Amino acid sequence: MKKLFIYILFLVFLCFLIPILFTKKNNVKETMSSNQIKEDKQEISTYDYGKYNTVKLLHTKTDEVEELELDNYLLGVVCSEMPVDFEMEALKAQAIVARTYTLYKITTSKKHENADICDDSACCQAWITKEYRLSRWDEDKRESNWAKIEEAVNTTKGKIITYEGKPINAFFHSNSGGITDTATNVWGGTNYPYLQAVQTSGEDSYTQYSSEAVFTKDEFINKIKEYHSNFEIDFSLENQIEILEYTDGERIKTIKIGNLNLSGVEVRTIFGLRSARFKIDMEDNNIKFEVIGYGHGVGMSQTGADSMAKQGNNCEDIIKHFYTGVEISNI
Repeated sequence: MKKLFIYILFLVFLCFLIPILFTKKNNVKETMSSNQIKEDKQEISTYDYGKYNTVKLLHTKTDEVEELELDNYLLGVVCSEMPVDFEMEALKAQAIVARTYTLYKITTSKKHENADICDDSACCQAWITKEYRLSRWDEDKRESNWAKIEEAVNTTKGKIITYEGKPINAFFHSNSGGITDTATNVWGGTNYPYLQAVQTSGEDSYTQYSSEAVFTKDEFINKIKEYHSNFEIDFSLENQIEILEYTDGERIKTIKIGNLNLSGVEVRTIFGLRSARFKIDMEDNNIKFEVIGYGHGVGMSQTGADSMAKQGNNCEDIIKHFYTGVEISNI
């Protein structure tokens, strides 16, 4: 009888002990899962640039995606985006800017479903093949020109522009007209602290600095009506075209045309102007735009970079001039 009692007591003890053991085991598993989630989140938020050795490039004309080694891809960008006769330090700056812009796209922005970036400059960065670029150069300059492009990319290998440890959204353009602009003035939205208005001397010596566009009054009206069907203007009245506000970079921020208030960026788009820094004059039956600069005006000016290089500045001097408070980091 005593043995039976001990046996029953042992069974009761096991009934209490087993759930406790399983509970502890499950608690340990849940804790490990929680820690793993934290580690995964940390890994995702940590910029491990060394793993981005390839780029998935979308060819917009064929809709095909090609995977390229990063610096091989950059050769096609630099030779497409900047004239090869620019100073070497300007080309180096372009290579660093293009590498940074690419990594920003890969790690932050996702415009294209199956690709990191495309070859359309209106969307991402221009890119062309080596064969195409060589075919556009004089035969006696092909070898030396391509060697110059390779030097710009290879001597800056691994260098990117960072702000607070992260790659910047490294916008660039052709000619600032002597002063760049902030991103918010051009596109609104996010204010990037490293994209501020800065002045650069020497850009007025480049062909990209100034341009003109002339339209008849009828053409002028019809172009605006393509975007705003309610547009009306009476050229017999005064103050039908009036600049209301300028940006920090001396571009048109808001302009009154007839019954509309338009941004300078939109006017640039409507009339296909080189930049939003312009004057408008009426000459008899024509409307004339006098335009300064070429491009959106944000970030590095390419002719400004070349001008600075001619003045003895190196690629890092150029980059830190156009992008405020940044560092050059190695990946």
